[in-house]
Amino acid sequence: MVQKYQSPVRVYKHPFELVMAAYERRFPTCHLIPMFVNSDVVNEETSEDGSTHRIERRCALDVDAPRLLKRIAGVDYVYFIQKNTLNRKERTLHIESHNETFSNRVVVHETCCYSVHPENEGWTCFEQTASLDIKSFFGFESTVEKIAMKQYASSINKGKEIIEFYLRELENEGVTHVPRWTCSSICPALPAPNSLSATPPELQHTSTPAVSASQTADTKDGASQDAKQDSGAPQADSLLEILAGTPEDKLDADYIKRYLGDLTPLQESCLIRLRKWLQETHKGKIPKDEHILRFLRARDFNMDKAREILCQSLTWRKQHQVDYLLETWNPPQVLQDYYTGGWHHHDRDGRPLYILRLGHMDTKGLVRALGEESLLRHVLSINEEGLRRCEENTKVFGRPISCWTCLVDLEGLNMRHLWRPGVKALLRIIEVVEANYPETLGRLLILRAPRVFPVLWTLVSPFIDENTRKKFLIYAGNDYQGPGGLVDYIDKEIIPDFLGGECMCEVPEGGLVPKSMYRTPEELENEDVRLWTETIYQSASIFKGAPHELVIEIIDAASVITWDFDVCKGDIVFNIYHSKRAPQPPRKDPLGTHGITSPGVNNVQLIDKSWTLGQDYSMVESPLTCKEGESVQGSHITRWPGFYILQWKFHNMPACSATNLPRVDDVLATLQVSSHKCKVMFYTEVLGSEDFRTACCDVQSLGSMTSLESSHSGFSQLSAATTSSNHSQSSSMISSHGHEEVYSYQILLCRHQMISMLC
Repeated sequence: MVQKYQSPVRVYKHPFELVMAAYERRFPTCHLIPMFVNSDVVNEETSEDGSTHRIERRCALDVDAPRLLKRIAGVDYVYFIQKNTLNRKERTLHIESHNETFSNRVVVHETCCYSVHPENEGWTCFEQTASLDIKSFFGFESTVEKIAMKQYASSINKGKEIIEFYLRELENEGVTHVPRWTCSSICPALPAPNSLSATPPELQHTSTPAVSASQTADTKDGASQDAKQDSGAPQADSLLEILAGTPEDKLDADYIKRYLGDLTPLQESCLIRLRKWLQETHKGKIPKDEHILRFLRARDFNMDKAREILCQSLTWRKQHQVDYLLETWNPPQVLQDYYTGGWHHHDRDGRPLYILRLGHMDTKGLVRALGEESLLRHVLSINEEGLRRCEENTKVFGRPISCWTCLVDLEGLNMRHLWRPGVKALLRIIEVVEANYPETLGRLLILRAPRVFPVLWTLVSPFIDENTRKKFLIYAGNDYQGPGGLVDYIDKEIIPDFLGGECMCEVPEGGLVPKSMYRTPEELENEDVRLWTETIYQSASIFKGAPHELVIEIIDAASVITWDFDVCKGDIVFNIYHSKRAPQPPRKDPLGTHGITSPGVNNVQLIDKSWTLGQDYSMVESPLTCKEGESVQGSHITRWPGFYILQWKFHNMPACSATNLPRVDDVLATLQVSSHKCKVMFYTEVLGSEDFRTACCDVQSLGSMTSLESSHSGFSQLSAATTSSNHSQSSSMISSHGHEEVYSYQILLCRHQMISMLC
């Protein structure tokens, strides 16, 4: 497996020339890098005007590895080749290094770049990427990889210290300025070539035999001056310095420390790489860095696992329009009167504090009066508000705050709270919150737990993530009032009055919901559809041998059929057919006709098995293969009136594409195989030819044109297995990222905006 590293942009608040002078002082020898034994110049050349200097070095490293491993490998030193290209005119230094020793067994490659800060010419930026691929190493591949990654991470931090050490040394010598190169300069104002040494030492410092050489140097160079960042409230100047720094698609190391917290180099790398992947594949607004980081933490920075659950959550947010929840959700009056929860100041760590008087809440009454969906939506609005408050508190307290504290008062909890539908609703809410708001709960304080609480805890705890359960603190009776109790986590001045404090709390006291407010199941079902499933998208299941088909009747030629769908599960093939005659009435859910229940399955087949392709119907677009997790948008300009059939079909692998089984039998034969079921979430619309031409004219006048071909991306990557294939090719054109982002929003807003987008 190839291990990769991507650094954030590290900023030195010193001119490029001064940083170069500090960088070159590390070589040919450096007492700060004991493992760096020696380096020999292999090749060196300078351009006629002196603006460009290239040097290639062979560096020897005494790798810190177990003696047994060295004896088995049969080497004392590991050698790396480093090539430096210094462009004094452009003010850049490009460094590339790779291992020479064991190059047929281990491949280490690293590139680094020093450049002038894009917003401030007096500052210097440093970026670094590296990769480690251990093909074979005498049966010690796993050990070598662990040693390499551990040493590489430590050397990245040490690189910062080395550059800062030599910058201070220069300052002590009175060197605070190095002139820039000019055309008249014959020799640059930098140390002699022999002191311009390779970066590998430091980088090498990091890895195993093969990894250490190249990795150490540049990593260290990359060190930024994060340490100078104050942990208190941010100054306006420092805030501007952080935000004005780097291009929008890159993360600054100072920004990470100020707004996201102290991350290890490898954690920073995971964040940057996942963020970059989203920028390349995600159509629409990129999730905030804090949001991405929560999913990484939830999976211990396993990038593939974090990407899977993050993309599942993005699909869920898109389907239910959660991004607009705070603006669109108005809690019913019964919630405002009887839901005993609310926000209340913050805890000692600056985290927003949410108080829930669960013992005073009539869960049965709320479920009977509102239904599960309304309660779920209200809880989601609370979580969305929590994310907003975390951002505000981060600015107020001058340190990263990414989670909140929840205080649950169980006084009054009894057996009526164990009402089965109420517990079911609670478990569903926990499941949704766990999946879409990971690492948002910093601490849960459970107070005045009664005797019935262990029963409820036994029911609920299996559905709560283990890391989350570790954040629970449970107090029985009045134990919370003693040492180690509430005052350790909440300032005495803001302890609510109902817990013996002096602060008035505006959380409703609750009580029994009047039965006159209860609604029948039919009323609740209708209300649920209106509240929760109010979405322009439909979902469909596709089985092997049983595609899902949708018919669209076109009266006027030159109309435009548009579509937007997400492949939520499995791989599918998307086709568009035309027929002059109407297809047969839809045959829904063929599985049910064979006595197999399939609740919630939406599967419609329109093309009769007796129809012949090319005679009864024809294909008007080339088949488009879509991988699991991809989001596809596009359109088709119709040439003839008639019936157009959009088909989502199970994607057969080449080896098993041919089968003699009839459709239903094929489904029955493969029903037990979960891999033979796919799911899509889709939306379609037809634009009349007049609307289309008018919209085109309007958009052309604005200079905004985009392709009408399908755009096809890994917006909702759902599994680690498919991430490696998210760059699968499509026969359709890919529209520009800017238009794709607008498309995602406009399709949710109004028809007129969508017409403009399509044109």
